[in-house]
Amino acid sequence: MNKLTFVWASATLLMGTATGAYAHHSAAQFDFQNTVNMTGVVKEARFSNPHGRIILNVTDDRGTRDIEFEAHSRNNMYRQGFRPEMMKVGDKITIRIAPMRTGEDGGYVTALLTADGTAIGNITSAD
Repeated sequence: MNKLTFVWASATLLMGTATGAYAHHSAAQFDFQNTVNMTGVVKEARFSNPHGRIILNVTDDRGTRDIEFEAHSRNNMYRQGFRPEMMKVGDKITIRIAPMRTGEDGGYVTALLTADGTAIGNITSAD
């Protein structure tokens, strides 16, 4: 393999990898212009990088079901004042989310209100 072919193949591989990484971190599927509050019982909460996950058991006009939400990274939540021990399985919490643009269950957590009333982000009540 000559040097030019090697450079061309390497550049092509790197561009493909960068595109995939960029697409993964896109937030295009979430509607940040129309946030809503959701209240439910914590079934699972994982605070890790690159994103946290909160699974809530939610009851609304569509019935009772478990919904998974994406959250900020652990370090971003920590900077906002959140500590993992502030939320545990069984707690009833309220989250403000940017819902899925498709209307499917899920969304991106932009703020939360813990069971004891501690607000993380721009949220003041369950309404």
